[in-house]
Amino acid sequence: MGAMGTGVRGRGVPWVVLGLWVVLLAVASPFASRLADVQRDRPVDYLPASADSTQVAKVQERLPGGGATQMVVVYHRDGGLSTGDRATAAKQVARIADAHALTAEPKGVPSADGTTLMYPIASTEPGTDEKARDRLVNDVRGIAHEENGLSVDVGGEGALATDAGEVYNSLGGPLLYTTAAVVAILLVVIYRSPLLWLVPLGVAGMSEFLGRAVAYGLHQGFGTSVTGQSSGIMTILVFGAGTDYALLLVSRYREELRRVERPYDAMLAALRGCGPAVLASSGTVAAALLCLLAADLNSSRGMGPLGMVGILCALAAMMTLLPAVLVLLGRRVFWPLVPRYGSTPKARRSLFAAMGSSAGRRPLTVLAGGAALLGALALGVLNLPGTLKQEDSFTTRPDAVTAMRTLAAAYPERGTQPVTVITPTDRAAETLAEVRGTRGVDSARQGRSGDGWTEISVIAANAPQSAGETATIERLRDTLDGSYVGGPSAQQIDLKDTNARDRMVVVPIVLVSVLLILVLLLRSLVAPLILVAAVVAVWAAALGIGGLVFGPVFGFAGTDPGLGLLSFVFLVALGVDYGIFLMHRMREESLAGADAVPAALTALRTTGGVIASAGLVLAATFAVLTNMPLVPLVELGFVIAVGVLLDTFLVRTYLVTSAAVALGRKVWWPGPLSRAPQPRVRTERQAERV
Repeated sequence: MGAMGTGVRGRGVPWVVLGLWVVLLAVASPFASRLADVQRDRPVDYLPASADSTQVAKVQERLPGGGATQMVVVYHRDGGLSTGDRATAAKQVARIADAHALTAEPKGVPSADGTTLMYPIASTEPGTDEKARDRLVNDVRGIAHEENGLSVDVGGEGALATDAGEVYNSLGGPLLYTTAAVVAILLVVIYRSPLLWLVPLGVAGMSEFLGRAVAYGLHQGFGTSVTGQSSGIMTILVFGAGTDYALLLVSRYREELRRVERPYDAMLAALRGCGPAVLASSGTVAAALLCLLAADLNSSRGMGPLGMVGILCALAAMMTLLPAVLVLLGRRVFWPLVPRYGSTPKARRSLFAAMGSSAGRRPLTVLAGGAALLGALALGVLNLPGTLKQEDSFTTRPDAVTAMRTLAAAYPERGTQPVTVITPTDRAAETLAEVRGTRGVDSARQGRSGDGWTEISVIAANAPQSAGETATIERLRDTLDGSYVGGPSAQQIDLKDTNARDRMVVVPIVLVSVLLILVLLLRSLVAPLILVAAVVAVWAAALGIGGLVFGPVFGFAGTDPGLGLLSFVFLVALGVDYGIFLMHRMREESLAGADAVPAALTALRTTGGVIASAGLVLAATFAVLTNMPLVPLVELGFVIAVGVLLDTFLVRTYLVTSAAVALGRKVWWPGPLSRAPQPRVRTERQAERV
């Protein structure tokens, strides 16, 4: 708006901006609606790009019939199966075999205690079509139904994928509506206006719509993977970060309306005042998210570009569409608390002024106490539960998980889901012999062949995802040269190993990238180091709190392997976001001639309320994930929400301010602000801000 001029000619700029957005959204409409069509939640969409299990999944898709859908039909009666139960099971499985093309004739495997009978089955009918897979699984479930008290459940890799897909497909609507409702309630409380809250919420909704269109374009143009997790996180980021930018802009706009008569000119002043901070903070978040491209895990690597798209679309909307709409609506949008030209806000003791006073009086004491508290909370990391298993990934228990738990209880010393070995066809017989001779293998049989590869299905002697089965998979990988070992259990091993690798690679890249951006922005080395150290401490403390509640309170049986990396990236990016708001105002006050201590306290007093409101909104949007039916999303949402609250009300208000007060002008070292202040003439507006 500022680039297009002021004065009479500039009055039409808001209408032009509004018209451009109408055209943009009309163009984006057909593409935004297609994002759900390209969303994929197959194992290959989440697996590491270079792992054995990924290669197995890719080769299976090229074999005759495509990827095989593996299932296990489980029949169980607590008091023991009767002859009639076994006859019922055999009849139902025969009907399944007649209705569908199975890769082999199903054979029942009874449990030692006589309570359970399982029929492993596999079909290549669906190929790689997820909808066809779901139809197959649901049809099998329809045929294999309970009779006369005989419980029947369908589990296995294919059934688990169908249940997980239903959960992911159900996230979009509830996640969007719940997030919008939470943001709406908070905006009503913050603005205390029956109208104003609608504007940033509506703009956030439009930016989310645009983000979906751009994400679809990235998928079509560059093959960026789109999963239920990444699209859900993008929605959260658009509403959370976008509302934060709106809060900062509206707060500054309200200030300027008291000083400037015309809303258009007041908005130009507001954009000049807070625009650089918003641009810098959003750029930092986008850059940090883009660092996920260095991850080997497909789901993490795809989340980076989608998260960046969400942030940039939110930035574009809040810096163009929101100002245009606010200007067109005029001062009345703030009713009943309309900021009149020439008026002054009611003088009242600010909570953040009181916080700043305590930090100003005893900065080292406050700093030491806060650091000790964060350190103590971080010790909770030692109490984090072990790696999350597939069957423990749901907050409720779908049919596939029920089947897997029944199998685990009935066959404690036997594998119940296959480990898949893909080997060159010219070595199939030799590989099969090696597999059967490997310690920990119960049985193995040769499967399909095609495209130069042969599939071997292996049943381990130990339960799925147990230490014994893991050791068997590792022995197979060490023994079989030129072959790949995959399957559900192997996938979980690869997920854990790759997440550990990605943390070692991505975390340093994020830290260096964020630090360089802060150095360039703040023209200092000390201030950026303080901000980065603070957000790392917040991340450790938030994870520690998770360790104290995930098992004992929530009853989770494990921790998602990707929690550490994803929570780090988001908390560092978003935490530095708020640090930029505070430090930018502190630098502004220092440039105006204020000493270091008054500059720090003034920055806290003037930005504290906005940062607190933004932190509450962002924490609430991520907290929405804790209501989702997937444990990894609940854990991620909880850690980020807690981390944002710690950052907002402890680190940003007390620790960073205390550090700035204790260091004085050294906080800007080696920049010119670190040296003795030079007398400068303060403008009337700068004096008013103090």
